[in-house]
Amino acid sequence: MFTLIKKTDIDFIGKRKTFFMISTVMSLLGLFALFQISTGGGKLGIDFAGGAALQLKFDQPIQIDTARRALEDGGIKGAELQEIVSGNKLIIRLKRRDITKENTRAEIKKIFSSSFSGNNFIIESSTEIGPTIGKKLQGDAINAIIFSLVLIISYIAYRFEFRFGIAAAIATFHDVFIVLGLFFVMQKEITLLVVTALLTIAGYSLNDTVVVFDRIRENLKKRTKKESYEEAINKSINDNLSRTLITSLTTFLAVAALYFFGGEVIHDFALAILLGVVIGTYSSWYIASALIVTWHKKTTTQGKAQKAGKVLKRA
Repeated sequence: MFTLIKKTDIDFIGKRKTFFMISTVMSLLGLFALFQISTGGGKLGIDFAGGAALQLKFDQPIQIDTARRALEDGGIKGAELQEIVSGNKLIIRLKRRDITKENTRAEIKKIFSSSFSGNNFIIESSTEIGPTIGKKLQGDAINAIIFSLVLIISYIAYRFEFRFGIAAAIATFHDVFIVLGLFFVMQKEITLLVVTALLTIAGYSLNDTVVVFDRIRENLKKRTKKESYEEAINKSINDNLSRTLITSLTTFLAVAALYFFGGEVIHDFALAILLGVVIGTYSSWYIASALIVTWHKKTTTQGKAQKAGKVLKRA
C-alpha cells in the first residue's frame, strides 16, 4: 500500500567479521549463564529452585511494604511479593533456601491474622515445589530448547539446503543465548515463563530468517555471472528490509504494550520477547545470512584448491 523504506543498498555482509566477534562474545555470556543456571547458580524462580507460592485475597487493599515488614517481623525473610490491585490480592513467593518453618502456609496465615486483624483474608491457592521437581523442570526446559532447535535444522535443511539449516540453527541459538545472558546480567529471575519466552523467540527468529532465506534462494537462481555471491545475499536482505522492519516494529509495539501495561505477572516474559525481537532481527541481517556467505567462500576456496592440486599432479 505504501513504501516505508525506499530502495536501499546497505552492505550487511561486508562487516560480518566485526558482527561475528560481537555476537560471539554475547553468545559466550549466554553459555556461561546456561552453565551457571544448570549448576544451580543464577537467580532461579521457585519453578527451578523449589519453594512455595501462596495467593491471598483480602477484603481491603493491602500495601506490599506493610506486608513485607509483617513477614520479616514474623521471621520470614527473602519473600518475593506481588500485588494484584484489582482484586486486593497478594502473591507471596518463597524459595526453598528462605523457608525456615515446616508449615509455611500456616505460619504466613498466623502472621497476617495478627498483623492485619481488621482486614480479613483467605488463601486462594498455595503451591509447593520440591528440589527434585525443580531439577527435573530445569532438565525438561533445556531439553525442550535443544529439541526445538534440532527440528529447526531438519526443517530448514529439507526446505532449503543443509548449510541454510545450520546457519538458521546457529542464528537461533545465538538469539536464545544472548537473551538468556542479558537476563543473567540483569539479575532477572529465570522461570518457566521466561523459558516459554525463549522458545517464542526461537520461533520468531526462525520465521524472520526463513523469509530472508527464501529471497536469497530466488536471487541466487537469478543472479548473473557479473554478480557475486556476496552481492546476491546483500541484495536479498535489502529487498526484504522494509518487510522485516514493519514486522519487527509492529511486534515490538504490541509486546511493549504488554510490558508497560500488562502487569508484573508477565513483565519478565514481555521483556524477554522485546529483547528477542531486536536481537532476532539483527541476527537475520548480520549473522544467519553472513554465515551462508562464509560457508560458501570456504567451500569455494577448498574446491579451487582441490582442482589446483589435481592439475599439479597431472603436470
